Amino acid sequence: MKDLFILAGPTAVGKTDISISLAKRLNGEIISADSMQIYKHMDIGSAKVKHMEMKGIKHYLIDIVEPWDSFSAAEFKEHAEKAIEEIYAKNKLPMVVGGTGLYINSLIYNYNFTEAHKDDEYRNYLEILANEKGKEYVHNLLKEVDIESYNKIHYNNLKRVIRALEVYKLTGKTMSEYSAEQDMYNIPYNINYFVLNMDRAKLYERIDKRVDIMLEKGLIEEVKKLKEMGCNENMQSMKGIGYKEVLYYLQGNITLDEMIYLIKKGSRNYAKRQLTWFRKDKRAIWINKDEFSSDEDIVNSIIKKTKEVKK
Repeated sequence: MKDLFILAGPTAVGKTDISISLAKRLNGEIISADSMQIYKHMDIGSAKVKHMEMKGIKHYLIDIVEPWDSFSAAEFKEHAEKAIEEIYAKNKLPMVVGGTGLYINSLIYNYNFTEAHKDDEYRNYLEILANEKGKEYVHNLLKEVDIESYNKIHYNNLKRVIRALEVYKLTGKTMSEYSAEQDMYNIPYNINYFVLNMDRAKLYERIDKRVDIMLEKGLIEEVKKLKEMGCNENMQSMKGIGYKEVLYYLQGNITLDEMIYLIKKGSRNYAKRQLTWFRKDKRAIWINKDEFSSDEDIVNSIIKKTKEVKK
């Protein structure tokens, strides 16, 4: 089996610079696993890596869909696997870098997206039902068919509630039954999986500063342009942190200060959820940035650990 390198971590932890340095040292090319950087015209709010920042390292899965298009983990897997084969053909190392855990898991777990892909009509029906009768009503539908998911998933997490109901409708199995039937680790890669982390207070400071920088760079103007292009709050892309809050502000629903507060709070909460997600995979090797004096030292440590894993 061929090697697949993964570098994950929460938002604002500093994955971009380290991944590019690693790619130079490991003869790699980078596949972005970021659910916002896939969208065209959404550069500032997604902290999209600029061409000059890539330092000659080819990046895949950036700017591949329009902001009014939806994009699923199954589609990410399809695009990423094509990129992986393209990189292998050059005798280079594919490096998946990002913070969207579901995207990463689509490659490093044996998820069968084809058997229980999706039923758009049923999803739309459940979303309309939630709007008309409330999220709790839709959540209660789970009690009849998948009590485990009912107890595990909060009714506010409508996306996961709908997915659990959708899986049952398509397969006749609960989410846990469906997952248990799959050999989750049976993947065609040897993975080297690293997760960057740092002191929580320092990370939150970096997140707050990043939001301030995004606003200085013109995040509000970026959302205005997207709005002029026809983008609205119902689109998947515009539900991203930073975009939905600015949209609320432009619609006059919140003040500027409230908008900034909500973006920072939402980003911090997202980072917390990302860390929780990555901790679930026991294959991940955690790298605490606070233990190193420079990014170069971090890069050297990761390279050393990849060699140790191969032994």
